[in-house]
Amino acid sequence: MALLPVDDALARILADARPKPAETVPLAQAGGRVLADDVVASRDQPPFDASAMDGYAVRAADIAKVPATLRLTGESAAGRRFDGQVGPGEAVRIFTGAPVPDGADTILIQENARRVDAGTLEALDATQAGRHIRRAGLDFAKGRTVLESVRALDASALSLAASANCPSLPVYGQPTVAILATGDELVEPGTPPGPDQIVSSNNVGVAEIVRRAGGRAIDLGIARDSEAEIGAAIARARDDGADVIVTIGGASVGDHDLVHKALTGQGMVLDFWKIAMRPGKPLMFGRLGEAFALGLPGNPVSALVCAHLFLAPLVARLAGRVHADNLRDMQLGADMATNADRQDYVRARAVQVDGKMVATPLDLQDSSMLSALAAANVLIIRPPHAPAAQKGDACSVLVLR
Repeated sequence: MALLPVDDALARILADARPKPAETVPLAQAGGRVLADDVVASRDQPPFDASAMDGYAVRAADIAKVPATLRLTGESAAGRRFDGQVGPGEAVRIFTGAPVPDGADTILIQENARRVDAGTLEALDATQAGRHIRRAGLDFAKGRTVLESVRALDASALSLAASANCPSLPVYGQPTVAILATGDELVEPGTPPGPDQIVSSNNVGVAEIVRRAGGRAIDLGIARDSEAEIGAAIARARDDGADVIVTIGGASVGDHDLVHKALTGQGMVLDFWKIAMRPGKPLMFGRLGEAFALGLPGNPVSALVCAHLFLAPLVARLAGRVHADNLRDMQLGADMATNADRQDYVRARAVQVDGKMVATPLDLQDSSMLSALAAANVLIIRPPHAPAAQKGDACSVLVLR
């Protein structure tokens, strides 16, 4: 049976994925989430004409000819305005952010003034009306949409929402992703492995990919090579309402690969199993009730590459995000042989050479080697049956970092 192409696999994974229902969360907890509705300002910002500089609030007509002598009548500071009015020949000491007093129409910056005595000021520069004044509503006016829905809430968006006096925000729900590593050979990090064991590493990396895509990862730990134990962990995740259930390992066809049996035993409807990709051929996908079920390969590189390509877009879609792979065109830094019948994702290192980005494949491409994946900053994408390529040829890459 022909293997499923990568693009078709991703399309089938995302076909029924919709953003989770919206919820309202406190502003301090909204970072990284995605707006489910527009944010409309309930006030003007600034709410009054404010000084943009330290100096003196004056009437432009009074300093049209300099030097000009003015009488100091008070002070306006941020949070403490001058309640009087600036009349002819008068000035009010003012600080950045302070309300501009009535009657004043410009700010004489302090560098262009000289204090004669405690109550007298000499203006040394003719300043035009409106200079150094931030008008009320300059940033935004009451009723204006300051943030549009589907905006990811980064630092600037959160600060803007706060400035618009929003104590909470409507955001799409955060998808929960339950991650289960499987295999008798695995032990938790920090645990001395037995003579035939290795340290479990995939779940940590997959969880970070989930977090960066906008999801909340729940580590289900390690299930031994037991259909009953794997099935029990999957059932707990399903009953706890996980949006995505990710298994790692046991998705191939060996005698000890029990994940498929456990998932179908719990009611999973299989969509596909095995795709035309290297690394990551034994990828499995289906639905377990309302949850998405994704079976990742056990080899570390295969698991993480598949998580980047398939899990991250799924989690992003559920979180309301617009996901787009960081694809770029570069030059090859080495010759590459003709590709076989699977789409290849070649670990490579991209550097700038003479103003052009050059991606050079790493010497070792074994799917068990995390050190190679950590050293790579791009994956060179080689379509099925791609002809041999030479150093300097154009290539398409997926940027990892």
